[in-house]
Amino acid sequence: MSLYSCKDKNDNLVAFTYDPDSVPTLITRTTSQLISDSGITRYRIVTDLWKVFDKAEEPYWYFPEGIYFEQFTPDFEIEATVEADTAWYYNVKDLWKLKRNVHVENRQGEQFDSEELFWDGKNEKVFSEAYIEIKGGLTELKGYGFESNQTMTDYRIFRPHDGKLPFSETIPPDSLQSDAWDEEMTEMSIPDSEGVD
Repeated sequence: MSLYSCKDKNDNLVAFTYDPDSVPTLITRTTSQLISDSGITRYRIVTDLWKVFDKAEEPYWYFPEGIYFEQFTPDFEIEATVEADTAWYYNVKDLWKLKRNVHVENRQGEQFDSEELFWDGKNEKVFSEAYIEIKGGLTELKGYGFESNQTMTDYRIFRPHDGKLPFSETIPPDSLQSDAWDEEMTEMSIPDSEGVD
């Protein structure tokens, strides 16, 4: 009897192969997930569709319907927020690739908008070759090519283009101005030349 059952099972087997680079091992819909690093909660991810390709040659996560995430300080304060229409995360490289309508905001309220941005967690930097706009207070920077620390507080644009910087019409005090020079001269004690032989 047992031999007959085994024979039945073998006859009903279907040969199946799949490409782990294109078929996800896990699909999650409408999720909000906290992610920790060394036991400290560092990120919160909110997405409508999350596909995990952990058996791929280069394991990655894929967010085809957009992503929103928050980066936290060790005290659980929001350090930066990130939004994008599409995103990939490469686990081994610790690298995020964000595409289309990428919007980042740092703790100072500065806003960064681009069509493509990379976040390198291993080297703790954010960079892009694409066009980017930065707005904050009276400052508006635009250009191509961008690099920043991962909290988006220390950054530079490689090829600036048509930006606005705050301008003040008041002149800062200068030690070479004539008023400052006159004050210094009156404070100095100059000996009278008549008393010199």
